[in-house]
This record gives sequence, C-alpha cells and structure tokens, in this order.
Amino acid sequence: MVIRFGPNGYFRTRCAFLAIAVALGVLGMPVPVSAEDGIDPYIDRLAEGAATPALQWSDCQDGFQCATADVPLDYHRPQGDRIGLAVIKLPATDPGRRIGTLFVNFGGPGASGVDRLRERARWPWLFSEELRSRFDVVSWDPRSVARSAPARCFPDADEQLAFLNSAPAMPASAGDEAPFYDWSRQFADRCAQQAGPILNHASTGNTARDLDLLRRAVGDAQLTYHGISYGTQLGADYANMFPGRVRAMALDGSLDFEGNITGHAAQGAVLPLDTRQNVADAIAATFDAFLRDCAAAGPRCAFSSGDPKLKWTTLAERARLAPIRVDGQEWTYAAIVNAAAGLSQPSGYPGLAALLQTLFEAGTSIPGPLPAAGSSYSGNRTEAYHAIQCADSAVPADTGSYSRAAVSEDRRVPSFGRVAVFSSIACAFWQGHDDDRYTGPWNRRTAAPILVLNSRFDPATPLAGAESGAAQLADARVVVTEGAGHSSMYVPSACTERVKRDYLFTGSLPPEDTRCAIDRSPFG
Repeated sequence: MVIRFGPNGYFRTRCAFLAIAVALGVLGMPVPVSAEDGIDPYIDRLAEGAATPALQWSDCQDGFQCATADVPLDYHRPQGDRIGLAVIKLPATDPGRRIGTLFVNFGGPGASGVDRLRERARWPWLFSEELRSRFDVVSWDPRSVARSAPARCFPDADEQLAFLNSAPAMPASAGDEAPFYDWSRQFADRCAQQAGPILNHASTGNTARDLDLLRRAVGDAQLTYHGISYGTQLGADYANMFPGRVRAMALDGSLDFEGNITGHAAQGAVLPLDTRQNVADAIAATFDAFLRDCAAAGPRCAFSSGDPKLKWTTLAERARLAPIRVDGQEWTYAAIVNAAAGLSQPSGYPGLAALLQTLFEAGTSIPGPLPAAGSSYSGNRTEAYHAIQCADSAVPADTGSYSRAAVSEDRRVPSFGRVAVFSSIACAFWQGHDDDRYTGPWNRRTAAPILVLNSRFDPATPLAGAESGAAQLADARVVVTEGAGHSSMYVPSACTERVKRDYLFTGSLPPEDTRCAIDRSPFG
C-alpha cells in the first residue's frame, strides 16, 4: 500500500486525516499529524530510514514469549551493520479487550529489561491484573545491555570480577581521591580498548529510535509506555523525537531531563552529574524520612531506641575517626554512608535499621549475616551504565571539578554530599562518543499528555527534579506518592497503580493535585 502525502508530508483536511488514520492504525503505521492539530509534526528522520524488524515470537517459559529485533547499529547507515535486541512479552490475559502493547523500561541505565520483566511482571502494585488483561507487556534489553550488543570491557568474567571488586571506596577525604580517580581512568581505558563500536552508538537517543522500530514491529500506531527511573529519560527523548506517536506515557521516578543531559546553562561543564541534580539533598531528605518512620515504628525498627537522628550523627562521626569492626568485618565511614544511602527500596529499611543499630552498638551482632561491604558481579550492568550515561550526559572532564565539589557538598549536605559528587566519575575519562544523542528541545507538543509519578522522598530522582522535568515537557502532570523510596516499582501504592492504569487505559490525566498514599509502613 502506497500513501502519498502533500508537499510538506501531511494531510491538510480533517476528512482525509480521519480516513487514513483508520487504515494506518490497522497496519501499525504512525498516524500522520499536522501542526493544525496542536501536535508538533516533528519526526526524527534517522529512524524513518530503517526497516521494521520482524519479530518471531517463541515460548520462553512461565507464559512469556521472546524474540530478537534486528536494528541498525548506526542509524546513519540503516543498511549497514546490524545488532540484535533481546525482547520479551507477557501477552494480555484478555485478548478480546486488548488495547495494545505497553512497553516498559525499568531504569538503570544498564538493567536488563528481559530479566526484570520476568521478575516483576506480576508484582500487583506495579502491573495489576486489570492492567495485564488489557495490554501485552513488553520489555527489552536496550542496546549495549546484557543480550543486546553488550558493551564488554573485559576479556572474560574472571578479569571483570577481579577488576570491579577492586574498586576503591567512595573517597571520604581528599587523600582518598587519587586512587579512586586512577581506578576510574583505568576502567574507562579498558572499555575503550574492549567494548568495540557499540560505545559510539549507545545513547538514549538511539534507544528511542530502537523503541520506535519496536512499536512498528508489534503493529501499534502509537506508543503506550511506562518508563521507570532512567526509563523516564528514554520516554522524554521519545516524546520529543516522535511527538505525534505518543498514545500514553507514564514517567515514574522521573528525572530533570535537561539537567541530566546537558545541565542548565553551563552546569554540564562545571558540576558533576548527580550534584547538579541535587541527588545529595534527596538522599538526605529520604534518610530523614527513614529515621522518622523508624522512630514512629518503635520496637518494629531496630534503630528506634533513643533519638535515631542523634545516633546516626554519633555513628558517622565515630566512623570518620576510625573504622568500626563488627563480626570480623571492617566498616569504614565510606562503607557506612554508602549503606545508609541505599534507600531506593523501602522493603530493605528494616535490614538497614538493624545494620545501623549493630554498628552503633559496635560489637553486638544481629541474627543472620550482615550485608557485605562489597558484592559479587555478573553480567555487564556497570559497563552498560557507563556506555549509556557517559554517551548521554555532559560532565566535567577535570578531576579538580570533582575535588572542589566534594568539599563544598560535604559541607552543604553532611554525610551524603560526596556520594552524589563521585557517582559517575568514570564519565570524566570516557572515550566513547555518540553524535546522535538527543539534547533537546524538551517541549514539543505530544499527541497525548504525559503522566509523571514521583515519591515525596525519592533518593535517586528528587521530587524537585521530577517537577522540573515535567515543566520542561509541553503537557505533563505530576502525581505525588506520599512516601519514601524510588518509584512505584519499589514503593507499593494501590492508589498510584490505579492512577497509572486509568491513565494508560484512557490517555486522560487525573485531576490536578492528585496525591496517593503508600500501602503500608516499611516497618510493618
């Protein structure tokens, strides 16, 4: 079927638009839009030149189906080298009432969407039975991740494990910074030597192009999408690269998109990535909420006796002076702060409280093993995180910027200021470069309004950043979940899931100032 458009590529009459929209929707082709409809007619042309992948679905256990999508490595050369994207689907349970496909990116960047959908597709607070009845739920390993042209920086798993486990702790003082910088430089060098061409094609802009090909491959005329954490950046990229193709888009645990990519004004050249997004403030606010919830829980929280905030201050200052030894394990100040900053999942709060109480008592053990200061490593998540984040984000390239920020942030946000400063230090030495990254604009008018979800206290994506990101979009509304933790994936709320579900069904936003409560206290 050949459809000929007018000289500027768009139909100019409403009757012609409606007639062709029906035909295109049936075929899974994008519905044409015009500026007269109030929708920005912009389309990223690089993806338009690429063929639609043919997905050959096969059973891959537990009701899931799997396929591989063949896409260009370089969208400037759509007939050139190809890469395969691993894709997974949980089919709608009520095919007769099926709306279409819900694409999900679970964040990271670097996390396997295939693995996470297997693990989490049936979490009722994330994907209710009602939601799964109406949509095929689809995720994938984005380019450079896991099974999809993975970025590999080591010749084998043994060397990978040895090198990554040798990473120095977060620098607690200026004297600790040199070995941390040296290790980060070595890591970037290894990736430059080993990872191959994917390092120059791993940006979120290219993943947004992949997503549009996947939309075409499943036959949906427009995209229905749920992006979590980093997945909100992918959503914002897609919404502005293909604004007329957005059917519904829920951004959950959302970023400040401009801040993440370029920084506001000249921030990208002078401020570390998470510092300019005020992640340290978010961690501190979430930790304060954790301490308040702990105190309110009483005996259900191991750290509740006395004044939890005063106990934390005492514990942190003691660890600054000398490591604390518990059951033969040495806990440095940096290790304790990193443990305390791990606040994304409220289900882990009771264990964190028990650990802090053990360290505070300095010698009294708790039942069961303590969390290890280091952790084993498998897959390529660390490599993929940097391949994507360093391709996307402008950051300072001189270590002096990080050292100066560490001093000022440590004073401004005690305990947690340094965590944000050094979180993406390897990007300062990164040698991959993707000319096709998306850097804005962020306010193209989409075919549907966008729903933004965020916790009141989110240690990874601060509410202020989510509100800033929503304001950058042409038409978006923020719904706040009144609790602590990162995204609705980790903060169960039947209310939040219902708001998201109703929006994904209808494309209509909830009333302004909608708020949702969490289902339960982290401490039971």
